Amino acid sequence: MKILNLGCGVKTSDKIGVTNIDWSIYLRLKNKKMLSSFLPLFFRGERLNRFRSLPDNIMVYNLAKGIPFSSDSIDVVYHSHMLEHLDRDVAEKFLIEVKRVLKVGGIHRIVVPNLEEICSAYVDHIALCEINPDEHKKHDSYIASMIEQSVRKESFGTSQQKPLRRFLEKIVLGDSRRRGENHQWMYDRINLKEKLICCGYKEVFEQKYNSSQIPNWNEYGLDNDSDGNQYKPGSLYIEARK
Repeated sequence: MKILNLGCGVKTSDKIGVTNIDWSIYLRLKNKKMLSSFLPLFFRGERLNRFRSLPDNIMVYNLAKGIPFSSDSIDVVYHSHMLEHLDRDVAEKFLIEVKRVLKVGGIHRIVVPNLEEICSAYVDHIALCEINPDEHKKHDSYIASMIEQSVRKESFGTSQQKPLRRFLEKIVLGDSRRRGENHQWMYDRINLKEKLICCGYKEVFEQKYNSSQIPNWNEYGLDNDSDGNQYKPGSLYIEARK
């Protein structure tokens, strides 16, 4: 079975049949032997360990140019927390491009932040604030869940670094928009299903992190961590067939 893990970042699978594809600056640095020696200047601790442990089945490719596979050649296309970073018109073209490379009956599995869940938590906290003033100080975090990643200017990872490292990362890697971190749109079970149907997909299903029509999906370790727990809590999981 041929599986593409698009926009993988550092969440990859080393299973046979999987190709992990990304164009992030981190993977481009790792892909260049001379430049990879400079990684310790930018990453330490867990960040550095994660990059050094990346498997060999990685393709460094700019997906803005399309998906570098022939039509009707792939069994499964998967991407997680990627679609919301694309402008809506670009996202539609991307979904159609994924359908092109899928075999007839192939599965497109999409994971995005669940706007419905985020909004429900926000509304519930409004009600809690009305009866408990101590909750007011926490309320901005619920608003941040909805819009922070759309308006941020600095990469989250960079913002956590010490001043000198933070300064260097900003110069070399750029701000959050240059790195593609910012959200351009959000999805729930209604608008994502409708978008897929409009793009020509059939049999659109909502799934859970540990359920899928893809055989032995949990063994690939893309939606769960090493302990089998959900890797991205608060996500929406949708599958559609070509």
